[in-house]
Formats: sequence, structure tokens, C-alpha cells
Amino acid sequence: MPSNSAGSLAAFLKDRRTRLDPASFGFSGRRRTPGLRREEVAQRANISPTWYTWLEQGRGGAPSADVLNRIAKGLLLTEAEREHLFMLGLGRPPEVRYRGVEGVSPRLQRLIDTLDASPALVKTATWDVVAWNRAAQVVLTDYSALPAGQRNILRFMFRSPHIRAKQHDWENLARFVVGAFRADAARAGAVSEVAQLVDELCSVSPEFAALWRENDVLSHGEGTKRLKHPELGDIDLEYSGFAVDGRPDLSLTVYNPVDSAVADRIRALALARHPKE
Repeated sequence: MPSNSAGSLAAFLKDRRTRLDPASFGFSGRRRTPGLRREEVAQRANISPTWYTWLEQGRGGAPSADVLNRIAKGLLLTEAEREHLFMLGLGRPPEVRYRGVEGVSPRLQRLIDTLDASPALVKTATWDVVAWNRAAQVVLTDYSALPAGQRNILRFMFRSPHIRAKQHDWENLARFVVGAFRADAARAGAVSEVAQLVDELCSVSPEFAALWRENDVLSHGEGTKRLKHPELGDIDLEYSGFAVDGRPDLSLTVYNPVDSAVADRIRALALARHPKE
């Protein structure tokens, strides 16, 4: 008798196999049951048909991560389905595979747009800003005025005198940003992707180079940010960070004004500069 985990894995594989259309993969011939045959999945996954059959029968032992990745590709599994496959087969999620993004879903953009007095932004694991609302444009940075390749928070911190002048305690903030950036990149499996950015900043900023050598790793779930804004004056913002479900490479940060009067002024300034369509 197969174990519970092996039986669950077997049932999941069979279910996903029977959902696939053979004709779309170039397979023909009369079939008694829907979906691909076991040997066809094995062919697509480049594994032994016997080994795949054993997996669907709940025997043969635990598959390797490489085998599971091949099967996931052969069955055209989504990222969520691939993670479930690993949990069934190995009792753990797969290693994170970083993939860059150019934007966010319209639904997520509409969500942050409803926060008319709270600056909100979505950034990647490499700290490129890929989405923002009107409040973020007037309080933090007008990201829409910058080319996509220049919307990076680390570059703002260490290469922009304007951004530096807005911070109340730039030195401590810079230390925090570098530690949190290191943690995010590692968590999302993007260490190699940030290497060029790190080299660039080390070459132009001795302060960044010194902080990077310290190897601090910090969490940035929530806290308070103080800004010296040219129009709003000194303002305090409470921030909270949120994961974007199913996207380990993205995170959402919302900055909420501590003072309701400041919130009203942010709302008015955002509306004046960027009228709603």
C-alpha cells in the first residue's frame, strides 16, 4: 500500500495528466481515457516511463527535485501547482527561482490607487519600483517621470542628493535599506541578479561599499519613516510591508500618515498634481 503522501502525489499527477489535450502536443490515436498517456508525460519530462508509472501508482520512493521539475514542465503546471507538487513529493516547497517583472496586475494597481492619502508602491526583490499610486508620486518620488531602468530605491538612496536631503537620518536609514535589500534578494533567489547593481553602487558610493561589506541582514515589515518634504514640511509616516500572494519577487509597502491633517494635505496635493481621470 502506498503511503498517504505517495498516494496524494499519485492522485495529483494523474489528475493533471488527464486534463491535458493530446492533440495540442502533437499526440494522436484513439484513447479510452482523456488526457495524455503516462508514457507521453514521461517523454515530455525526459524521464523513464517505468519511473513515472511508479509515481502514479504511489510507489518507487521519493522523487528528486530535478525529476519533479521535469514533470512540472511536462505537465505545464503553474507555479502554485509546481509548489504543491513539491510539497506532496518532498514535503517542502521548491527552491525559489527569481523572475523579473515589468509591472503588476491591473487589480493590484487599482487597489493601491484607492489609497489616496497613503503613499503605496510595489517593488521587486532587486528593489526596482514597478507600481505606485498618486500619493507616492507627490510624497516619495515621481516614478512616472523616470525611465523604467532608473526606478531603483538603492540608486535613489546612494546616487541622488535630492532624495538624501529629504531624509531625517540618512545614515541609519541607509544601513537599514542595505540590510533589508540583502534579505529580500536572498529570499527571492535573486543574488546573482543584484550583483551588477551592487558592483555599480560600490564603485560610486564608498558609503554603500562599507555597508555592503558588513553583511547585515534586516527585516522591514513595519516601522516609521520621517521625511523633510519641500511642500508638506516634516512629516511622519507609519509603513507596513506586505507580500504579494504567489509572487515571492514582489512586495507592497504602504505609508500611512500619522497626522490626519497631513493626510488631508497629501490628498489635496496629489489631486492637484495628478487629477483623476
